[in-house]
Amino acid sequence: MTDATSWLGRLALAMLLLVGHTAALAHKPSDSYLTLSASPTTGSLSQTITARWDIALRDLDYVLQLDRDGNGELTWGEARQREADITRLATGALLVSADNQVCPWSTSAPMQLDKHSDGTYAVLSLTAQCPATASAPKTISATYSLFFDVDPSHRGLVQWLAPGPKAGEPTAQALIFSTESASQALSLAPAGWLQTLRQYVIEGAWHIWIGYDHILFLLSLLLPAVLVRRANKWEPAPTLRGSVTETLKVVTAFTVAHSITLSLAALQVISLPSRLVESVIAASVVLAALNNLRGSLDKRRWVMAFVFGLIHGFGFASVLADLGLPQGALVLALVGFNVGVELGQLAIVAVFLPLAFWLRATPFYRAGVLTGGSVVVALLATWWFLQRAFEL
Repeated sequence: MTDATSWLGRLALAMLLLVGHTAALAHKPSDSYLTLSASPTTGSLSQTITARWDIALRDLDYVLQLDRDGNGELTWGEARQREADITRLATGALLVSADNQVCPWSTSAPMQLDKHSDGTYAVLSLTAQCPATASAPKTISATYSLFFDVDPSHRGLVQWLAPGPKAGEPTAQALIFSTESASQALSLAPAGWLQTLRQYVIEGAWHIWIGYDHILFLLSLLLPAVLVRRANKWEPAPTLRGSVTETLKVVTAFTVAHSITLSLAALQVISLPSRLVESVIAASVVLAALNNLRGSLDKRRWVMAFVFGLIHGFGFASVLADLGLPQGALVLALVGFNVGVELGQLAIVAVFLPLAFWLRATPFYRAGVLTGGSVVVALLATWWFLQRAFEL
């Protein structure tokens, strides 16, 4: 086996592992959404922390076995019967303290259910009363550990609303809890513009990496970039410059398109049903993969990237909506998220293109990676489409 074939085998294996991993995730790994806000307690120097916490029922079912009849369908009744267990699990996994004194949690309203783009979530309403002290708390910190023991990739996406300089005008700050950042300080001062921008850039880059349908759509369009179509057959591209040009066309078209609809949706100018958006995204992956088998859009893959990129933008917007946009820094957060998505895309292209160009002349690339990989991706994305369109 030549070095090129060996490298190609590793590339194919990586693609298959990605595809296999996505079969279970379909869109993204486990997240929970937490909105925390602080306000001084009336008549004292203590702080009151209120929380709305959205936790995916699928994650709760995995840990607590909510589906008692084992029919694969969670009902409101099954979730409601375990409300005490769900609340106990959640409050035990989120420790909030003021000046190193623990603020105990209590429920402020019954558990509710809410729909997110990736399924149904339990919604907990909580209140933490921090102990009274001789002076107002100087620091508030939070430690998050929900699901880390069973899923190290789980993250808590937090919108922290600190008291603003004017009464009734809190300032928003986005935080991400993970196994690497399980404990964080909750600033009582307004977040600076650089901090807000940085946080949303990180979130945008992370999302493109965990948005497996977005990645497979982009890679499906890029696989033929190092080849040319002659006599109904794929042949190695003669120059790197041509491959780079084709890649830039696809990536630029996808970027422009999803940036347009991401901005319009985030600013609430246009809205589409999440079921429709997610179904069309899955269909776009199917068509991009099947096109590699026929080569009918050999020189116009950028058109497909633009048309379907408009729909992918609505998918990005749903994630941004789940994160929560700070009203005082709406444009800044939107720009940061968009920049993060583009940086994530560029990282994928920077790894893929040189390796693919180097291996483009091997039969295994054309038969194994391009043809075989496209068939597997098309089958997987077809299953995604059926799941999303018919709520299987």
